[in-house]
Amino acid sequence: MRFLGKQLIAELYGCDERLLSDADAVRVAMLEAASRARCTIVTQAFHHFSPYGVSGAVIVAESHLTIHTWPEYGYAAVDVFTCGDSADPELALAFLKEALGAATISATELRRGAVAASPGSTVTG
Repeated sequence: MRFLGKQLIAELYGCDERLLSDADAVRVAMLEAASRARCTIVTQAFHHFSPYGVSGAVIVAESHLTIHTWPEYGYAAVDVFTCGDSADPELALAFLKEALGAATISATELRRGAVAASPGSTVTG
C-alpha cells in the first residue's frame, strides 16, 4: 500500500510575538517555507486580525501550507500537506521554526490517501 500525501500538523511555541503579529513577515516566512520544501507556489492569501493575529494559506501544486497565529501566546498552528515524492514538508517546518523564532515545535504526521500499490486494485483495511 502507498499513500498519496503526507500531512504535518505542527504546534510552534515560544515564537517571536512581533513576527506573529506581522502579516507581511508571516507571508514571507510561509512562502520561503514552501520554496524550501520544494513546492510549486500557485497562490496565497493572508489576513491580519484586529487587534492581532494572522491567518494565511499558501496553495502549492503539491497541496497547501496554512498558518494561524496567536501572538499574545507566542503560538502558531501550522499545517503542511504535500502530495507526490518531490516535496519535503519537514523542510518547511524546520525553516518556520527558525524564521518565527520558535522555542519548541511539536508535529504529528498523517499519511493521507491510502491506495493500492497499482491503480485499479482494491484497498481494504
